[in-house]
Amino acid sequence: MSQNDQQGDVATQKKSKTKAQKPRLFKVIFHNDDYTTMEFVVRALEVIFNKSPAEATQIMLRIHKRGQGVAGVYSREVAETKVHQTKEWARQEGHPLMVTMEPE
Repeated sequence: MSQNDQQGDVATQKKSKTKAQKPRLFKVIFHNDDYTTMEFVVRALEVIFNKSPAEATQIMLRIHKRGQGVAGVYSREVAETKVHQTKEWARQEGHPLMVTMEPE
């Protein structure tokens, strides 16, 4: 839409394009420790992260060998919930498991 201003010039109005941004994703990371059992880590990956037994075992071995491993990538809210659930369950079972999240 255009309008004439007082001096006879034409003023134009630019349409701004708003592009929907994809929500930022977050990695949920398990950290290795000397106390949490491998069996518990596998079970947590199966129950909370819906991993198959084979995939959960593969992730657990990566955590054990490299010191940490990614359990999954999720939206912020889902990642926060999974971190909280995993930590709570670990504490209830007496494990000091450290689980964090970071932007992808």
